Amino acid sequence: MSYRTLGRTGVKVSPLTLGAMNFGSRATGDHDEAIRIIHRAFDAGINIVDTADSYSQGESETIVGKALKGHRDNIVVATKFHSQWGDGVNTRGSSRRWIFQEVENSLRRLDIDYIDLYQQHKPDPEVDIAETVGALDDLVRQGKIRYYGTTTNEPHLLVEAQWAATRDGRSRPATEQAPYSILARGVERATLPIAGKYGLGVLTWSPLAGGWLSGRHVEGSEAGPSARAARQPDRHDPDLPINRTKRDIAIRLGELARQAGLSLPELAVAFVLNHPDVDSVIVGPRTFDHLESLLGVPDIVLDESVLDAIDEIVPPGVTLNRADEGWLPPWLKNEPASRRRHHPVRATAALAAV
Repeated sequence: MSYRTLGRTGVKVSPLTLGAMNFGSRATGDHDEAIRIIHRAFDAGINIVDTADSYSQGESETIVGKALKGHRDNIVVATKFHSQWGDGVNTRGSSRRWIFQEVENSLRRLDIDYIDLYQQHKPDPEVDIAETVGALDDLVRQGKIRYYGTTTNEPHLLVEAQWAATRDGRSRPATEQAPYSILARGVERATLPIAGKYGLGVLTWSPLAGGWLSGRHVEGSEAGPSARAARQPDRHDPDLPINRTKRDIAIRLGELARQAGLSLPELAVAFVLNHPDVDSVIVGPRTFDHLESLLGVPDIVLDESVLDAIDEIVPPGVTLNRADEGWLPPWLKNEPASRRRHHPVRATAALAAV
């Protein structure tokens, strides 16, 4: 397998990253089977594995830690922090307090001495980015992590983090993990160009668009009930108009893949790998066969005519369903703290306080 340099880090990573979200009680609860899948990925040349503290509430990290025995020196280990743990008001987010606490928990679950890439799982508007950057840089200086990065950050947040780190004399974020698929091309507008400008390594997630490009949806048949639809109906409920549109497009893409002599998953992953600013695509197999079916994708070269045909079906920069972008700023939601609605009571109280 060929390897690519992860941004400006100098670290070489395989074009496929093994995503561990499906290892644990959420999907593949059998630890031995999950470890067998991980070891097959290592044997095939995949040298980076991505997990998170929130995947099956830490169980995924524990499984990855078991699989690393005898392989640690050759594997780039990436994990994430941010999600809520327990009922504590401070057991979540991107504060210095929680980052310092949770990195120790991840190190314990992974049973390793350091984390290669520690990533903020979601933006945290409640915490000054300078505090987050400062805490992560301190972990680099302490040797507990080698690099740090972000996930699902919007373009202006990527720039703000770079600026804050430079201003304060801190090491800068090294990577961004972005949602990217044929059905979710929004990152092509600004996120990927900014990553290229600042030398950020780019890992991408959900190349199969949450299963819509897995081949389950083929013309003349209906996919069975999905646990994803129950968990995230906005992304996966087949009865929603936007998701019916995704299904129709998946059928067209399936025909395009067939004409190119590929499976739909091969076309989908190869498309993402084709972008010059993408270093590695995260694939999250649930089974051994899922992994095997994608191991040859890095060798696929898509013809320009195929790429042009994809652009005709889903234009560059277009994300069909905003829910597929992974994070929606709270001020775009009609919540009590929303910044998109005028609240007379709140405004009156604010004026009274002046």
